[in-house]
Amino acid sequence: MTPEIRSNQRSGPDRELTDIADYVLRYRPRGRTVLDIARLRMTDTLACALDALDYAECTKLLGPYVKGTVVPRGARVPGTAYVLDPVKAAFDLGTMIRWLDFNDTFTAAQGSHPSDNLGGILAAADALSRERAASRKPPLAMRDVLHALIMAYEIQGCIAIENDFNAMGIDHPMLSRVAVAAVVTRLMGGGRNEIINAVSNAWVDASLRVYRQAPNAGWRKSWAAGNACAEGVRLARMAMAGEMGYPTVLSARKWGFYERYRGGKAFRFQRPYGDYIIRNSMFKFVAAGMHGQSAAECAFRLHPHVRGRLAEIARIDIFSQRALMGIMDKTGPLHNPADRDHSVQYVVAVGLIYGKLEASDFEDAFAADPRIDALRTRMTVTEEPRFTREFTDPKIRSSANAIQVTFKDGSRTPKVVVEFPFGHPRRLKEAGPVLRAKFERALGRRYSPKRVRQILALCDDGARLEATPVQAFMDMLAVRR
Repeated sequence: MTPEIRSNQRSGPDRELTDIADYVLRYRPRGRTVLDIARLRMTDTLACALDALDYAECTKLLGPYVKGTVVPRGARVPGTAYVLDPVKAAFDLGTMIRWLDFNDTFTAAQGSHPSDNLGGILAAADALSRERAASRKPPLAMRDVLHALIMAYEIQGCIAIENDFNAMGIDHPMLSRVAVAAVVTRLMGGGRNEIINAVSNAWVDASLRVYRQAPNAGWRKSWAAGNACAEGVRLARMAMAGEMGYPTVLSARKWGFYERYRGGKAFRFQRPYGDYIIRNSMFKFVAAGMHGQSAAECAFRLHPHVRGRLAEIARIDIFSQRALMGIMDKTGPLHNPADRDHSVQYVVAVGLIYGKLEASDFEDAFAADPRIDALRTRMTVTEEPRFTREFTDPKIRSSANAIQVTFKDGSRTPKVVVEFPFGHPRRLKEAGPVLRAKFERALGRRYSPKRVRQILALCDDGARLEATPVQAFMDMLAVRR
């Protein structure tokens, strides 16, 4: 038998890599509106991060790997006194951002959280800005951070629009690793080759999503994005040090990403990179899975109809989209808060009983209320085909759920339908004051009233914030020992 001849001839880099590199080198924000949106998303994401510091399961992961480590010109971790190397700082801030499942989301073929990327961007920009200032070079400004954040949203979201990573068995934070690697390399002054090298390395590692699915849902889903941010920063720094890339990481025969995970099919793209994703992502108003936001709102609206008749409930019908059913439709025991915030039955039960849902409502003590599990056993989740279609329709992009409660005497509540939950781009004006209050409350838990006023005044003034050196902004968010 004639041995197979394998050519070691290399072709040029995959187009998907060069498209990302060309985008981050060429894109400039168009007008004030997109920068204002980026500023709002940054402050909301920081609010989520600061709130996470109330939870010991999160804070135990923060800080230097070796206690007492000193990092000159290191990056600050907001709400703490930690000064860390930028890779660990990216992990810490990314983990804080994601911990409560409260940061904004983009729903598509692959739902994800582009705001996760702020952890890598801020940590890298802070350390880099301090290095530059120490060398008497101009520091980075917050406009650079907002610019990078817009691009990171876009890279992650545009890949996610038409490509379902869940179906590949891959967890979506790998998109954060790709986006952070690209924009941080650019922040560090990298050119086309360095960006391609960093991004190609980011595609090499794909992680299982077993920790996000029943019966194994657990805390890793809350720190996976922090890990992706840290890896993105690390790969960017390696690329800037001259580390090579892998130009056909996606298209290579047999061993490339496409053959390993997609049966040889290339990614599909709906639109070129611009600033669509940051304009169309959805804020959250409860700290639960993205697909269940409208289900929670339905439950809140039904609370007045059922609060005095909980024992009389015979059946609760939830009409939903396929994306929710693959992630949040859970029966049987729920083992921890990370499991509960991805259970639509738990979210709906708490909403029906209490008319509200707080991050602390996923903790063990609260979950011990026997009425919650009693209601969960009476729930049925059914796909509504229209909700599934319109979930990914670019002209609609809804995130719909509907709920109806039937009582033992045969009477029923109204069927409540929420197609665009609070925080959806179509309801952004309605959400604005709530998001501002959320940020102010989060700041108030960590800083003195004077510092809160200073931070709010700076963040309310777009032009002044954009001109602020990154390290000055991060110093305002640090806590002194």
